[in-house]
Amino acid sequence: MGVVDSRELPWHQPPGHFSGFSKYLVNEEFEKSKYFDFRISRYPIKGLVAEHVHEVAEQIFYFISGEGLVTYGDEKTVVTKGYTMFVPPGINHAVENTGDEDLVFIVVTSPPNDVPR
Repeated sequence: MGVVDSRELPWHQPPGHFSGFSKYLVNEEFEKSKYFDFRISRYPIKGLVAEHVHEVAEQIFYFISGEGLVTYGDEKTVVTKGYTMFVPPGINHAVENTGDEDLVFIVVTSPPNDVPR
């Protein structure tokens, strides 16, 4: 495909996500990327992904709107629009919407085969 209108793609609830939804924009399955999983995520009020760890993958989270609480190792930080979080392999992490509107963020993961879809 190469170019896609992401507004037309469906929302998915990946394993371990509770009222947390993602649109898969680029990964091994969609667009056949060998190196990236690129998605936009939307967590309605109280939506979250349970604390977890990736053995191989690195992840970058960029927060677009809303307010949430992220876990990074033993630290917890409130995030809002403009925050970025980098998670290397082996670090436990989680994201929870603690605000009063949708928490929207971009997630980039490399390699793409170490994240559930």
